[in-house]
Parts: sequence; C-alpha cells; structure tokens
Amino acid sequence: MTSKQAGDMLARNPIFAVLSPERRRALAESGAPLQLNKGVRLFGRGAPADAAYAIISGELEVTIEGPDGRAVYIARLGSGNVVGEMGVLDGIPRATDVHATRRTDVWRIERALVVGALMDEPVAALALLAVLAKRLRDTDALVDRNASMELGKRLARLLLEEGRHGKIINDQSDIAHLIGASREAVNRKLAQWKKAGWVSMDHTGLHIADRIPLLALCSRRTAI
Repeated sequence: MTSKQAGDMLARNPIFAVLSPERRRALAESGAPLQLNKGVRLFGRGAPADAAYAIISGELEVTIEGPDGRAVYIARLGSGNVVGEMGVLDGIPRATDVHATRRTDVWRIERALVVGALMDEPVAALALLAVLAKRLRDTDALVDRNASMELGKRLARLLLEEGRHGKIINDQSDIAHLIGASREAVNRKLAQWKKAGWVSMDHTGLHIADRIPLLALCSRRTAI
C-alpha cells in the first residue's frame, strides 16, 4: 500500500473528498499503512483516540460490550469508509471495539492532522457531521429493530437481507452475533425451519429454500 493509493481512497470518501487536493495529499503522505489479519483488533474500548483509520480494502466490524459482557454488533465497514473519527473529534477514549473480519488494509492518520484539516477547511467538518449523523440513525434503527423483534423475525430479516445480496452466512455463531442472540437459540430456530422446508443446510452452507414464509414472518406482529 502506498501514499498514492491512500490519497486515491481519501478522494472517494465523503469526508475527505471535500478537502483540497493538497490537503488530501498531505494527509496521505503523513499517514502510515497498517495491515490486519482476520480477527485482529484495530482498537478496543478504553484505548486512546489518537488516530482515524481509512479503510483501503477488507472489512472492519464495530461492536460494543453488552450488559452480559457479550459483544453486541453495531456495523461492518468496508473500503472507502473511515473508522475512529468520532474519537478523534472529542479526544475521549474509544467506546467501541473494532476488529477485522478478513484481511484488511487501513491507512492510519494522526488525530492532530485530522483535527487540523477540519479546522482549516470547515466544509470537511460539515461532511463529517453528516456521516456521523447517518451512523447514529443507523445504530438507533438497529437497536430499535432488535429490541422490538422476536428472535424469529430478526433471523428471518437477516437471512433475507443476506440472500438479497447473494450471500448467506455459513457460521451460525456469526449469525447469532449479528442478531444479538445465542448460538443455541439460532440453532434451534434453524432446525425448526429446516424441518418446515424454509431453509436447507448442507456442506455448502445455509440456503433459503422458501422465501415466502420468511417474508410473511417479518410482517407479522408475533413471530414463530
């Protein structure tokens, strides 16, 4: 990964794209590459908010610690996104944990450089506020949806959403993590749905066999 690659990525990011080309180049040239293997943590709760990270390739997952100590899924961010920018703004220690879901390349930019860019070019600060506002709305929607939906609805919605994008998550622990449930509860529900012919499971993974009952389940007031 080179500073030019980082600069090209910053030019596609909604926050950094509004900076002058000279400022983006300076940020890229002063930054440093960092490569994470799958499962490696970028930063954890309580860590100093000393940098923002531009995702060049791969994917990062953001989680918080739930009341029972279990990691609660918040978001997954791919190439073109920036993570850690909220902490950079206020300097407060990290409130979330961020780790790579697969091999991921990021570009580390020191807090002082990001703050300086936002102060010198306020239009970028407005773009950052817009991004943060969207993330807050998305998080609120996720929390509200999971709080108001029974396990069956949450699971059906996830399978339908993943299926729409041409993928189904194979790891049932990962599915449980994404919907805020235990692996055992997910296994029981999938076993019921397999018996009913709604889903199928084989050596290639988990597949939707019948979308109609899953769609109907998402629209019901009570779930099964």
